Amino acid sequence: MNTDKLISCVVEGIEEVKGSKINILNLKNIDNVVCQYFIVCSGNSNTQVNAITNSIKKVVSKKIGEKPHQIEGLENSKWVLVDYIDVVVHIFVEETRNYYNIEELWEEAQSTLFENKF
Repeated sequence: MNTDKLISCVVEGIEEVKGSKINILNLKNIDNVVCQYFIVCSGNSNTQVNAITNSIKKVVSKKIGEKPHQIEGLENSKWVLVDYIDVVVHIFVEETRNYYNIEELWEEAQSTLFENKF
């Protein structure tokens, strides 16, 4: 799997349904991590978090034929994790994102923040 293409598809899926505050954390230079990248984004509601999750799955499947290894958190959709092995996507309702603040936990990772296009 081409990781750069996967990341591009995930970002496209997020942007298609107006997910916000997209942040790519490059974890490759950190010892003992379970993946190469985290992609973190926000939705305004549980409904939008579900829409972002579905959009990511659709775009990635259509463009590169990959399916997530695992998806967790759809029960309440405050924090959904979509696991593509090398890339793990965290989709948050803003309040939950602020509470867990995973970007600060992984502050030694190289961070790339995307500006919203809308």
